[in-house]
Amino acid sequence: MREIVNFSRRAFLKTGALIGGGLVLGIVGPTDGTRAYAATVPEAPFIPEAFVRIGTDGAITIIVNKSEMGQGVYTSLPMLVAEELECNWSKIRVEAAPVDPVYNHTVFGMQMTGGSTSVPTEWERMRKVGAAAREMLVMAAADTWKVQKEACRAENGVVYHGTKKLTYGQLATKASGMPVPANVQLKDPSLFKIIGKPTHRIDSPEKVNGRAVFGIDVTAPGTMIVLIAHCPVFGGKAKSFSSEKARAVPGVKDVVQIASGIAVVGDNFWSAYKGRNALEVVWDEGPLAGLSTSGMRKEYAALVQNPGIAARKEGDPEKALGTAAKTLTAEYEVPFLAHAAMEPLNCFVDLRAGSCEIWTGTQSQTADRDAAAQIAGLKPEAVKLHTAFLGGGFGRRANPHSDFVSQSVQVAKAVKKPVKVIWTREDDMKAGYYRPMWYDRISAGLDKAGNLIAWRHTIAGQSIMSGTPFEKAMIKNGVDPASVEGAQDIPYDIPNLLIDLHSPRIGVPVLWWRSVGHSHTAFVVESFMDEMAHKAGKDPYEFRRALLSKNPRHRVVLELAASKAGWGTRLPQGRGRGIAVHKSFGSFVSQVAEVSVGPAGNVLVHRVVCAVDCGRTINPATIEAQMESAIVFGLSAALHGAITLKNGRVEQGNFNDYPVLRMSEMPVVEVYIVPSTAAPCGIGEPGVPPIAPAVANAIFAATGKRIRRLPVTPAELMKT
Repeated sequence: MREIVNFSRRAFLKTGALIGGGLVLGIVGPTDGTRAYAATVPEAPFIPEAFVRIGTDGAITIIVNKSEMGQGVYTSLPMLVAEELECNWSKIRVEAAPVDPVYNHTVFGMQMTGGSTSVPTEWERMRKVGAAAREMLVMAAADTWKVQKEACRAENGVVYHGTKKLTYGQLATKASGMPVPANVQLKDPSLFKIIGKPTHRIDSPEKVNGRAVFGIDVTAPGTMIVLIAHCPVFGGKAKSFSSEKARAVPGVKDVVQIASGIAVVGDNFWSAYKGRNALEVVWDEGPLAGLSTSGMRKEYAALVQNPGIAARKEGDPEKALGTAAKTLTAEYEVPFLAHAAMEPLNCFVDLRAGSCEIWTGTQSQTADRDAAAQIAGLKPEAVKLHTAFLGGGFGRRANPHSDFVSQSVQVAKAVKKPVKVIWTREDDMKAGYYRPMWYDRISAGLDKAGNLIAWRHTIAGQSIMSGTPFEKAMIKNGVDPASVEGAQDIPYDIPNLLIDLHSPRIGVPVLWWRSVGHSHTAFVVESFMDEMAHKAGKDPYEFRRALLSKNPRHRVVLELAASKAGWGTRLPQGRGRGIAVHKSFGSFVSQVAEVSVGPAGNVLVHRVVCAVDCGRTINPATIEAQMESAIVFGLSAALHGAITLKNGRVEQGNFNDYPVLRMSEMPVVEVYIVPSTAAPCGIGEPGVPPIAPAVANAIFAATGKRIRRLPVTPAELMKT
């Protein structure tokens, strides 16, 4: 059991001063893109702009404003600071930032992690923090020696002047009194010593030895464990309930009703779990009690037969289709998907008169803090939210409705004790948020030479942005960009095209899922592009390549993946290769999958070759790991993932009926990074979109059977 020690923000800073003292440096990052610096000595009132703390012992603490959920941000962002700071990498430590406007996302204007934006948005800011700190240390040394600062140099945590030297620890206190430079000179990339080099992750040792604190690890004396009974139908509510049998379970201390269900409060997990099972609840299931996947499929299939709201139109696709030498129409379908993070949702809340302390793994600190404050009746600054390690997020822990945090504060308010609310995996599978179900219809046409001259793509599926704080800013003329991304910006040179959208309001809670809209549009676009290549009698790789003359970065990764995979060379009997290329979050990824299908219809992916251009590389080891991770994640969905509904109820509950990829199914993965001097782009999500179409196209190459519906099932493959 871990005991929480509560720090005020001022005490947090003072403790750092007592341990090491020295320089604290920070940066203000307003949403208008300007930058302002601020520095203070530890004895001063708390300045929330602090990003760097250098102790008199030489330890360097980087305050990271992004959530660490396995993507390596606790290493990549400190690398940016350390490069310009010219420090000893072994001295670097990391702390999670408190919730404060200074740590806001420079684009979204709130503290959050998502959209594969951590490095792109912090690339300049964190380097400037490091450079400013370095300059202040050099100024402190120059003042000590009474020499010009230009005569001094910083290297590996030491400032030199001739034979004289002072460590950063020795200079830290004096440096804190130096003026913050108005302008700093950033390094020429040719001089980088850390950026671009494979670097071991800072957080790995504590995750291996068990010291790492995830949200589910947090507790304090007297903490009550809480499980919540949710209505089995979305939008339903409790009509009445009896808690007598639940209260009779040993260890159950209370049963309270909150807005979203019935909370069972116990002194341990199993008591709360058994108590919840003993609840007798009469549910008002509401209007969605008859909802089913089969019914939604029929509705969506009917929608795509008619024009939707145009997201992009060029030329005259209807006329071009009418005069084309060859045409093809196909319909594609992908299901609802769960996030299925390894660590179940959880939130610790200690609500007291005038204050609220929260520990959780969240991707959305500002929204969760503000929601908690509103429920508790407190000012936001009275709520202290601590970000623990996240055992996976994939968008689920960036919920604009702050569902699991709001529930926890409601329970804490009712029982007046510290509580830790835990969602079981079944809770999140059956009462959570999902990647939307999508249905697509595409028609395309070729001229007599086999050139692609027309493309019409109609999409049907729920809007993710609708009903969120982002709706007004994001949805324009009825089009949610998250619904059409990856289709609207199709990179191929097609003179006549139309992308249109239907956004039915279904009632199933939907949320961004790793790679968001790209997770379905890449499958549809790249699968159908393969179909059109074969319709034209051309090689799928060469067909794509010829259409990418205006998009050279797409073309480079396509060529690299094909080359490294040995495209066109002979494969063992029964195997096929499939290729796909896609841009998302600013990065370009192409993948070639090598696949065979067994006699019972089981798909085995033997090898995946991945080429990625994500701009300038920060940590190649992270890029490789994220591509591998994305391929596993995408393969799990392509081969197994599906959330289905019947009588308003989700039919899946855990990994037994919502399986993820097993070790025996894992292919050999090769990752090749395209050298680039472009600005860094996202890397956490772009590896997901190409894998499903690459595998589907490989299945066709191996068997002659087209995959137009995910997940790929043996039953579908065994159909004649």
